[in-house]
Amino acid sequence: MNNAVPVSSTLGPEDVTVQLRTMESQMAGVAPLTKAQRKQLRKRIRSHPKGVVEASINVIGVLGNVSQAIGQPLDEVRQLQDETIRWEAAADQTRAFLKVLEGANLVRRERLALIASQTYAIASQLAKDPDKAALVPHLEEVKRLKSVARRRKPAPDAPVTPVPSVDKPSTAPQA
Repeated sequence: MNNAVPVSSTLGPEDVTVQLRTMESQMAGVAPLTKAQRKQLRKRIRSHPKGVVEASINVIGVLGNVSQAIGQPLDEVRQLQDETIRWEAAADQTRAFLKVLEGANLVRRERLALIASQTYAIASQLAKDPDKAALVPHLEEVKRLKSVARRRKPAPDAPVTPVPSVDKPSTAPQA
């Protein structure tokens, strides 16, 4: 007789977060970059396409003087290149995973929105019964929040364009 408790293989959001943080803590040389640092690094990389980098690495192997001049042995440069390719694959897989997470959450949010709409519609009908008057303040709050959500928020730092005034002719008798 087996008394083992079945283990759930489904991860919850907290489990995913813990595992991601654990993986991040176990990765060597990982430091978050600022937006400016990322921009600067991307700009530098753009001037060195992969083909140029590969051809330049091949130059290191031609003469030992090149390797000595740059202070980088060819085998270490090739190892860095291999690690870069493998980490790019990991980053691609992580982006694909993020898309799955975001898609699943969009579906959940859509289901919640449908439930909210149905709840409001049913509660609005029920609130017409005086015995169900307790629903009225809740429905008014939902209605207020819907109104607030529909309002357009001004864009930050958007220039305010003054509306030109049009002088209307006076209808008062002139003396």
